[in-house]
Amino acid sequence: MAINRQPVARRCKKYDISPQVLGYSKKETWRNSQNNRRKKASEYSLQLNEKQKMKFIYGILEKQSRRVYDEAERLPGVTGENMIMLLETRLDNVVYRLGLCKTRKQARQFVSHAHFLVNGKKVNIPSYRVKVGDVISVREKSKDIDVFKSVKEEGPAQLIPKWVELNQEELSGKVLALPTSEDLDFELQYNLIVEFYSK
Repeated sequence: MAINRQPVARRCKKYDISPQVLGYSKKETWRNSQNNRRKKASEYSLQLNEKQKMKFIYGILEKQSRRVYDEAERLPGVTGENMIMLLETRLDNVVYRLGLCKTRKQARQFVSHAHFLVNGKKVNIPSYRVKVGDVISVREKSKDIDVFKSVKEEGPAQLIPKWVELNQEELSGKVLALPTSEDLDFELQYNLIVEFYSK
């Protein structure tokens, strides 16, 4: 699997997003503080940059990104909004949004290691798509892990969006509604991504 080993803070600066969007509250970078850039970027460059930003935030590869676009295009409604909905309802992202893990990367690893149940059944696929009404819970055997103990005692690591709810005591959460672009805590110009893929 392709791994980008470039520092997270540097990539955050490149895509003009706060490291807190990814769950890194203490990361920052002072390199290239003048933000020296070339003259005006081309239309293609803006589209590519926005697509790369989306892939970086959600931790997906190009093949997965293309698949999400193709699926979003087949759904009724605005393709860009559909892409946001499909990405936000990935199991690893929902676990992160519930505050059960500090970063999406950590959430993906914990899902892969089968620490979570969806509606009482073990699921170890990070890209598994949750639906409205689904209950995501931590397996009984996994509740002694420090990360989950911290959530139970101190609360979630970040603010929880309105489309999910967390039961802190039970270490479980429920999907109340499908997310929209208004629920994002970062800026993403999905119209540029749609333009990039529609060529």
